Amino acid sequence: MILFSTVIFFVLGAIIASFVGVLVARLHTGQGFLTGRSRCDACDTPLTYISLIPIASYLIGNGRARCCGARVSAYAPVAELLLGTLFVLAYTVLGFTPALPLFLLSLSILLALVLYDLFHQILPSLLLVAFVITCTATSILSSSQALFFSNLLTAFFIALPLILIHFFSRGRAMGFADAPLAFGLALLTGPNALSGFVFSFWVGAVIGVALLYRRPVGSRMGVEVPFAPFLAVGFLLAYFTQWNLFTFVAASL
Repeated sequence: MILFSTVIFFVLGAIIASFVGVLVARLHTGQGFLTGRSRCDACDTPLTYISLIPIASYLIGNGRARCCGARVSAYAPVAELLLGTLFVLAYTVLGFTPALPLFLLSLSILLALVLYDLFHQILPSLLLVAFVITCTATSILSSSQALFFSNLLTAFFIALPLILIHFFSRGRAMGFADAPLAFGLALLTGPNALSGFVFSFWVGAVIGVALLYRRPVGSRMGVEVPFAPFLAVGFLLAYFTQWNLFTFVAASL
């Protein structure tokens, strides 16, 4: 039963990730999300059903399009693998509870936000509002009233410094949209939010240093790095591992 449920949730996550990829590609382009055939990015040929199978189509085609042999981006299969794994982890932590469907929906919207930020360095307001709403509903269903208000207060104090950084830097250091994203993530992860917030900056620092190290010698050009992926990784890492940074620090003193 456990194996069957694990497979079902993984497949469900991979399928939804495939749809999320279509949504991100068509958002603000005038194309519908539910209508119109998906096409090859290289030759514009309509994709067959075999080419749309999550993860498997990429592996079967050895990373190339079946229609023209062009190299296919690994973003789609990686996103499908990632969301499938997150769905399994969410099911493992929450079980079949009323909060589970909303938690899975929150993860799906989060993936859309991360992908859109990676491609366009901006977070769409529509997705942000939907994310905050689903995270709030998830927190309400999975927490007592006292814990929910505690999570709400923590989320506010996490979002506040991001807002201040945005205004004091006039948007150069951080976009304003990162604040509501962090607010939603804090509600989603509850008691693990503060650790997740710290982990986000650690992950961002490591990746930022790596990007600076790979710059051409003598280059003075800055590197624009979207922060949404770091926030997502940090908060989800704290939530699924239950690593409490502050408990660890207190125990080591």
